[in-house]
Amino acid sequence: MKKIALLISTCAALMGSTVVNAGYEQHERFNEFAKELEAEHGIKPEQAKAWLSQAERLESVLTAISRPAEKTKTWADYRKIFLTEKRIEEGKQFLKDNAELLAKAEKEFGVPQEIIGAIIGVETFYGKRQGNYRVLDSLSTLAFDYPKRSLFWRELKEFFVLSQEQGVNPGDVKGSYAGAMGYGQFIPSSYRYYAIDYDGDNKKDLWTNKADAIGSVANYFKRHGWKQDEAVTQRVNVKGTDYEEAVNDRLKPKWTAGELKALGVMPTEDVADDASATLVKLMGEEGAEFWLGNHNFYVITRYNHSRMYAMAVYQLSQAIK
Repeated sequence: MKKIALLISTCAALMGSTVVNAGYEQHERFNEFAKELEAEHGIKPEQAKAWLSQAERLESVLTAISRPAEKTKTWADYRKIFLTEKRIEEGKQFLKDNAELLAKAEKEFGVPQEIIGAIIGVETFYGKRQGNYRVLDSLSTLAFDYPKRSLFWRELKEFFVLSQEQGVNPGDVKGSYAGAMGYGQFIPSSYRYYAIDYDGDNKKDLWTNKADAIGSVANYFKRHGWKQDEAVTQRVNVKGTDYEEAVNDRLKPKWTAGELKALGVMPTEDVADDASATLVKLMGEEGAEFWLGNHNFYVITRYNHSRMYAMAVYQLSQAIK
């Protein structure tokens, strides 16, 4: 009986090991991925195989991505996550500690210091919570086993290229369940295209270098059309029912403030009639809240395609400045 038990235990261990260590180099779509990686980026299939043999399928990643906070919470609950006393106080300290860098970035890119700080505050609590998932596991799981895989299929390729460019082992990089990394949680393609060396050390380090992180967030916003000295959003009142056709219709503004006024939207601050705008409705603790989203509000949604996210960033920025 002891021998049988030992045999069963050994087989179970071997089976468990096979499952864990099988990696994605055995996936039915591996050859397709490897061919694309070589054709687009010159990385040999042998290298892709070596990397993907280390990757593990994470069920927790598939669970997390199926219920993001932006789609499962009301604004009242979502706001409580990011507009906490601790996050606000640490945000003020982050602005104070990095005043010189932030002032430099604001002058060069036109993005307010508090917006840069709020992005980093919302994303990683000012760099303290950058994620505990191996990015190799997260992106491999999403690229090969998530139904809506096209984005992550592309991002996994970008991640391998980024790893080579940055001189890091893909298996050593930690990040979010969606493969975002560093202070500002850049996905691999954003890291490659928008990250900058902001302290002159010839590296683009968003994991440990605050200067690079601050400069890169500012660069991202400028490249996505941030308009210097323009408003982000304001609370508005509404009357009648005509305004309803404009509520949350799309992230990119298709209306002007004048057109929204004609539909019964009443701004609480001055805004030019020809300014592009959206009408945002969020469910707060006291019911429906209506906001006028300006062009810069839309730019924040280029970071995360969510009205609640953009509002959290804006309100945190106002609280920490």
